[in-house]
Amino acid sequence: MNFLDQLNNTQREAVTCTEGASLIVAGAGSGKTRVLTYRIAYLLQQGVPASRIMALTFTNKAAREMKERITKLVGDEARYLAMGTFHHVCTKLLRPNADQLGFTRDFTIYDTTDSKSVLKAICKEHGLDEKIYKPGAVQSRISMLKNNGISPAAYGQNTQLLREDREARMYELATVYEQYQVRLRAANAMDFDDLLINTLALMRHFPEVRERIQTQFQYILVDEYQDTNYIQFLLVKMLAEPQNNICVVGDDAQSIYSFRGADIRNILNFRQQYPDAKLFKLERNYRSTQTIVNAANSLIHKNVHQIEKTVYSEKETGQPLSLKPYMDDRAEAAGIATKISNLHTAQADRKKSQISNSHYSYNDFAVLYRTNAQSRVIEGELRKLNIPYRIYGGTSFYQRKEIKDALGYLRLAVNPRDNEALLRIVGFPGRGIGETTMKKVSTNAIEHHRCYLDVMRQPEATALDVSAATCKKLQAFAAYMDGLSEQSEAMDAFAFTEMVLRTSGVMTALALDRSTEGIDRAQNVQELLNAIHEFVEQRANEGIDFTPITDFLSEVSLQTDQDENLTDTTERVTLMTVHAAKGLEFPVVFIAGMEENLFPSQFAIKPQEIEEERRLLYVAITRAMEQCYLSFARQRFRNGSVTFASPSRFLNDIDRQFFSLDRPANRETSIPRTPSIPRTPSSHRIPSFTTPAPSGEGRGGAPLSSVWTEGSRVSHRVFGLGTVVRVYRDEVTENDKIEIRFDTQGLKTLLLTHAKLEKAPNT
Repeated sequence: MNFLDQLNNTQREAVTCTEGASLIVAGAGSGKTRVLTYRIAYLLQQGVPASRIMALTFTNKAAREMKERITKLVGDEARYLAMGTFHHVCTKLLRPNADQLGFTRDFTIYDTTDSKSVLKAICKEHGLDEKIYKPGAVQSRISMLKNNGISPAAYGQNTQLLREDREARMYELATVYEQYQVRLRAANAMDFDDLLINTLALMRHFPEVRERIQTQFQYILVDEYQDTNYIQFLLVKMLAEPQNNICVVGDDAQSIYSFRGADIRNILNFRQQYPDAKLFKLERNYRSTQTIVNAANSLIHKNVHQIEKTVYSEKETGQPLSLKPYMDDRAEAAGIATKISNLHTAQADRKKSQISNSHYSYNDFAVLYRTNAQSRVIEGELRKLNIPYRIYGGTSFYQRKEIKDALGYLRLAVNPRDNEALLRIVGFPGRGIGETTMKKVSTNAIEHHRCYLDVMRQPEATALDVSAATCKKLQAFAAYMDGLSEQSEAMDAFAFTEMVLRTSGVMTALALDRSTEGIDRAQNVQELLNAIHEFVEQRANEGIDFTPITDFLSEVSLQTDQDENLTDTTERVTLMTVHAAKGLEFPVVFIAGMEENLFPSQFAIKPQEIEEERRLLYVAITRAMEQCYLSFARQRFRNGSVTFASPSRFLNDIDRQFFSLDRPANRETSIPRTPSIPRTPSSHRIPSFTTPAPSGEGRGGAPLSSVWTEGSRVSHRVFGLGTVVRVYRDEVTENDKIEIRFDTQGLKTLLLTHAKLEKAPNT
């Protein structure tokens, strides 16, 4: 059978119109990969040699899968295609021509770890503070500069960039960047960004090489074009000249990687670069129900900068999206876990009773969230119900490096003989105690049958072969840990952990790293504090007045054991950030944390940043094939206190007709709006779940104001005496809250049902 018969009319036209420039705008679930694959197969079928075709992708997996599909369609000729990631293809172009740029063809490619090592050495040689010039942050900054085509010389003359460096206290970053490039060249090495930059330089400065490459590759195809950066845009443009047989495939509505340098303008302005370009819109969604597709459309149409299209589905109408408010993030996580359990059980029961042949396995569920830190409470609730899960594109919360580092301090404080914990933490934050020194410590400790901390405490007792300056550093660290050990039994788990993270320098080191990864790590450590606070509060509500850190560490160990026990189960619920979910699909999707300052992110301020956040939600919704559940929490524990959360502004952007609202029917108000962003007409606004001040009767008919009123003095067994500031009645979750300013602990918000307050005399 002719493979073109497997395509709809628009797909077939996009595949067979091969000459000149083409922009294929592929909506979510519209068969983008099939069109790109079939277009290459069609070119081969029409007699174009495989060696004349270049196809650029963003992952090796995508390139491998496409080549396998093409092979099935046209045979072994596909193996001669120049198909792969930008970096893979550029490396092949550079090797035979490297001498033109002053490299040998055997140049080394430095990965991220290699780059960080070089940068760390440069900063150390220049006497720069490693707490400020963290290798990860410096490497991220230099990569951003390279992706935008900014050389060291141009960087040193850019007043705006230099001002940003001053604000970050990185006054010498221009020098570090220059030295970094010198080191790379001296080592006959290129980093990942250099592979693209040097290929572009090769073609710009050596016309004969450019003409040879352009003559060899007559057809250029680019996947995920919305994710290209400035250098990739220039590179693709030059590769396609002069024939301009260039075909780019992508979806502006799924451009979500600006933090990696992606520039949505590349796809939005494609037809300005190529005025004669053909435009193909793949608008039929083969993945999701009509309701899911229509809801996603109503959301994304609020963006100003976009290529107009209307994605549609010919599948069944399907269920409306569910929107559910929760009292707090733990209740949200519990609700998600319970819903998964119910859907899995119900569908399995139907299968057993032969009512239906279909059912949901755990593999059919995905829980998506905006930040990695959100996974912690979700993991905990899934474990409670024995629901197996996997963290996609990341690691389990308690297995993340920054979490294990923080726990390492707690472990060593409790057990000074925990040598593994010591090795993990002694170098973070940096104290001038290097690997060579620790190798001597470990060897000495083994010889004298001591733990590492004993040797560090009294290096002279075992004749440790280190300098006097190093001895002082070892003893200072041991003295610090001894002090922590003494305090670990006198302070509750939360207060102790907060003190450790502050005095050890861990929080300061994380706060100084303003890269995307650094911010994520800092949020994860803050989430660890949240977990410990909740653990202490839960124990207090159970009548346990004092919770030492040893109890929490035991709890974490048990949770880790449960995680390991789940590895024998093949079916698992998938947990991931929305960014990691792009390109995937699941029958049932949960989107947690639909709140202001979370989704959209608190770091999204400019209109273009809000638009990208909206695209991110569009990606999340369109991962769902059959059912989509959105939820938000009324309050979250952040930065040591409970904070109230407002529903996300994006909930106003989805037409109300596509929602099933789980709330009382008489509580409609408006969600906070951003004037600069267009909004849905008022008839389609989603009701707000903002709680007003208390009024009417409380549970059981007694007025709340008659029990606790503003100005009343109260006593709490943990926080002591305080004054009532406000009482909140919650008709959605039926959980009332009270805000109290305690005399010694500051402002706290508590659940009335768990606070166990007593009246105190007014003073």
